[in-house]
Amino acid sequence: MSKEYSFYPGCSSQEGASSSNYLKSVQSMCDVLDIKLNVIPDWNCCSASIGYCGGGELPRLALSARNIALSEQHNAGQDIVATCAACWLATKETQERLEDDSGLMAETNEALAEAGLKLENKSKIRHMVEVLIEDVGYEEMGKHVKKPLDGIKIAGYVGCQTNRPFGIEGELYSERQKLVKPIQEKVYKAIKEVARASGYAIMMDKAGATTLIYTNPKYNKSDAVLKKLGFDPDEPSKF
Repeated sequence: MSKEYSFYPGCSSQEGASSSNYLKSVQSMCDVLDIKLNVIPDWNCCSASIGYCGGGELPRLALSARNIALSEQHNAGQDIVATCAACWLATKETQERLEDDSGLMAETNEALAEAGLKLENKSKIRHMVEVLIEDVGYEEMGKHVKKPLDGIKIAGYVGCQTNRPFGIEGELYSERQKLVKPIQEKVYKAIKEVARASGYAIMMDKAGATTLIYTNPKYNKSDAVLKKLGFDPDEPSKF
């Protein structure tokens, strides 16, 4: 009987993308091992890279939360499996962050409600390697080997994302909290002070996800915020 999983292919390995050969390899392997991958309908990017650069924490987590919610809706009861380490990490981190923070979970569900979705956050998030080792096993995989690599020396590279503790208590999250959060809080404080001093009710981040067709440059307060932070806007090399 086939083992079924809710599959999140990710942007890079989807058909026609830069690593589509990776997806073909996975599909060929799954056919042999009798594994059925049910693609999450209408999945979106996990924002693994750009999501940490701008837009804020909630939009980044909401993207992965949407994928989890779609999986719960269409592939109920199935573990979510990713082959891309970055996609796995972003989805796993989202699940753990929302499980750890009820307030953030509520905000995320408020955002998802706009798309008619609700996140239960009960799905297990796994990398394909976990499935192969824990569910299939070395012995079963060995039965399907056609060309043994006996005598060949192989230097394997698994990468850091699937080989280090990256959960809520892991190195990545802890380092990000330690290094980035203080900077974000300092910038946010400066923005609030500039807004209050100038009598503005709203300050918008044009680099974020908000769609702005046009803004008059005279209302751009970026330089004022930089000065509040102690930087000279005319000398970006000293930032």
